[in-house]
Amino acid sequence: YAFLSLLPSNTAKTLSVSPLTLSLLFFNNLNIFIAMCEIVLGLNILTIQQDYKRLHAKYSPGNHEWSACVKFLTMPIPLSQLCSGKHTWSKMWSTYSLYDPSYQNQESFGFFIDFGNGLSTIPPSILMNLAMVLDTASYTDSDSWSSTVLSPLFVGCVGLAMYWQVMYGTIIYVLSFMFNRRYEGKSTLEVSLFVGISNSLWFFFPIAGIYSCVCILRDGNMSVFQ
Repeated sequence: YAFLSLLPSNTAKTLSVSPLTLSLLFFNNLNIFIAMCEIVLGLNILTIQQDYKRLHAKYSPGNHEWSACVKFLTMPIPLSQLCSGKHTWSKMWSTYSLYDPSYQNQESFGFFIDFGNGLSTIPPSILMNLAMVLDTASYTDSDSWSSTVLSPLFVGCVGLAMYWQVMYGTIIYVLSFMFNRRYEGKSTLEVSLFVGISNSLWFFFPIAGIYSCVCILRDGNMSVFQ
């Protein structure tokens, strides 16, 4: 709503937002944040590998990975390092690698699907956000570049591709995790929290996104978000 209030009065939609719109706005912005973290993963893989070796030697004996996660989630972050990928957010990946070592291995599927998602899904997420909060009809009737970018055809196709990409990647990642038995030695609660629930967001929300994009292409407008 704060974002909507900053838009010109003739471009913002009314503040009556549907549950579908709210859920996709939540997911898209969460995906943008995670995508930035995934870019950190790719750009700082050597730092992550070094930190993973240290964490593995300290916490893996005795299966104390949970303690490493708690320490990461509760560590103080100085303002000077809040936006530091190398010194702050890379630790998220070295800690998660205690549950799935593929994330400290740049040759693995898990590494490249996430790094690739980070590089490719931020612009489509922003596009879908704009399609949901702007009165796109006022743009599509003009001859400007925005009439193409915010057209139902373009938004529907780009959104459909993005939501399918992240959902398919999640399915293959979870299957890889299970097939390679990376859950062995971990409690059901730990695997459910750090692998199951976290990854399920990129399965269920994209289903809603795919539904909305199919409706956009079918109807030729953004009425699905009303």
